[in-house]
Amino acid sequence: MKIAVIGVGRWGVHLLRNFLAHPQVDVVAVIDPQAQRLAAVKQQFNLDANILLSTQWSDLQQVPGLTALAIATPAITHYTLIKDSLKSGYHVLAEKPLTLDPIECLELCQLAEKQHLILMVDHTYLFHPAVAQGQTVVKAGKLGDLRYGYATRTHLGPVRQDVDALWDLAIHDIAIFNNWLGQIPVKVQATGTVWLQRNGESHHSLSGLADLVWVTMTYPDGFQVYIHLCWGNPDKQRRLAVVGSRGCLIFDEMSTASPLTLLHGEFERQGNQFLPVNQQREVVEFPAGEPLQRVCDRFIVNIIQNTTPDISSGWVGTELVEILSALTASLKQGGQTIDVNINAW
Repeated sequence: MKIAVIGVGRWGVHLLRNFLAHPQVDVVAVIDPQAQRLAAVKQQFNLDANILLSTQWSDLQQVPGLTALAIATPAITHYTLIKDSLKSGYHVLAEKPLTLDPIECLELCQLAEKQHLILMVDHTYLFHPAVAQGQTVVKAGKLGDLRYGYATRTHLGPVRQDVDALWDLAIHDIAIFNNWLGQIPVKVQATGTVWLQRNGESHHSLSGLADLVWVTMTYPDGFQVYIHLCWGNPDKQRRLAVVGSRGCLIFDEMSTASPLTLLHGEFERQGNQFLPVNQQREVVEFPAGEPLQRVCDRFIVNIIQNTTPDISSGWVGTELVEILSALTASLKQGGQTIDVNINAW
């Protein structure tokens, strides 16, 4: 299968690496507007001279038999690139987010269906073996009655100049919570702070790109999620948890020894007292595997079998963009609760 990779920046280079290693893929073109990046990947991967390296998107027209594209360009460029790709008859794997506008996402999903093409979004965490195993644990009812969830995603840079910390970071945790719960939030709320790229003098003005964002999401059954996002915190955390009446499931990506842990524990009532009982720590095992390799392989399988992606389709990407758009509206309105209108589609 002949594939072109569009964009070989920080993430695109990993897509290129995986497709070069895939036994059913022939990478025939690499497109990037920066010639130095093309030169770097040519040397890094010792690319064959037959592979087209170009700074011009239009040069793909001269590549015969091209089947699919992997697009890893800035989100602001996604809509035009993906739309042109689908109209040209190419299957598309796009870096997240699908676009920055849910209406554009919806249009692309409908176009892909009309063209009978695969549109898949690289929500890599949905292919992480720990996340897949975590979904199994939650659905098996091991946590008892689900009560609430929380997540923290912080680090010191990189600081984006095209989107704020909400759009840069939240999509990962929202995708995992939706996957584990099997639900989409119906109401969201967000507050934030701008320090680095603000338009104005006030540190707490949201006229700029928020460096710190606090998110609250409410699901149809009343389950609530709280997320802390910041790209200005040297305390790097990648931690997500779902708490139930009988335990807590924790996905801590920074823990190399036990990234997925089930903490058993519940209350037993004795008179007016609530005493903790059945406390136990269980390391949840999961198979090894690079999530991005699984993304790339699933994309190829979907094309070969002509099946819609069941985990990270364009429709899933659209849901996530709709949620982020509602959170942005709340952020701009000082934390007002905003309805998520997924059903309006």
